Amino acid sequence: MNYIELQVQVSPDFTDILMAELAELNFESFVETDEGLNAYIIESAFNAVAVDDLVAKYGSQTAIAYQVSTLKKRNWNAEWEQSYQPIEVADRVRVRASFHEPVDRFQYDIVINPKMSFGTGHHETTAMMLEQQLGLDHQGKSVLDVGTGTGILAILAAKMGARTVVAFDIEEWAVENTRENAELNECPQIRVFEGTIADVSNADHVDIVLANINRNVLLAEIPTYASLLRDGGWLAVSGFYETDAPDIEQKATEAGLKSVQLLTKNQWASIVFKKTY
Repeated sequence: MNYIELQVQVSPDFTDILMAELAELNFESFVETDEGLNAYIIESAFNAVAVDDLVAKYGSQTAIAYQVSTLKKRNWNAEWEQSYQPIEVADRVRVRASFHEPVDRFQYDIVINPKMSFGTGHHETTAMMLEQQLGLDHQGKSVLDVGTGTGILAILAAKMGARTVVAFDIEEWAVENTRENAELNECPQIRVFEGTIADVSNADHVDIVLANINRNVLLAEIPTYASLLRDGGWLAVSGFYETDAPDIEQKATEAGLKSVQLLTKNQWASIVFKKTY
């Protein structure tokens, strides 16, 4: 299975919005560079016309150029070792790679060796989701992690005492990576499968749903998340801009959820909702 690498040269002011736009085109992994960003997608899912249209859309606002190349499957851990640095969230969570030494002062030590998966904690949306999780009681709870990526949210849920964690992703790479990271973190209660929310049984009600995806998917799937939640359960979402928060909140309210906490960082947003009785 080959991947396409899209190398984009663009001003730093536009990297975040381009990542969001490319995620809508099914690009699944991003690396910020000195020149802009690199984005990765399975070769069969690459749409050259859509990329051309996207570049044209922003070409009137900033200088932008790109190159496309095909990559064969390779050791992505080695690629990440060159630039991967630990991150810290709320002075309680430290996310590191296996080649970094642990630091005892953090309550939760999470080891993530990423491959092609998005979700190392370095992006604002992932960091905010981790922070939102710290405010939720996971002890003995059942958790659903939607679009798990590297499994980082599922792993924190398990470390916070979740009884069961079901995680899924549409990408084979992400499923493989999550399983490896769950094993690295000694989290046997995490079960991972390749699929979508449609593959989750309506009979499998959970206490917490975690969904760090994007605006369009959230708007389409929030009613399903709400139907899977037990009364009093929690939904934490991110992957959208502050300007999209009202639309997300309206959809959640229509589904019987109450907004509890909004976090924002660099124009990105995350919201926790509670299912009312």
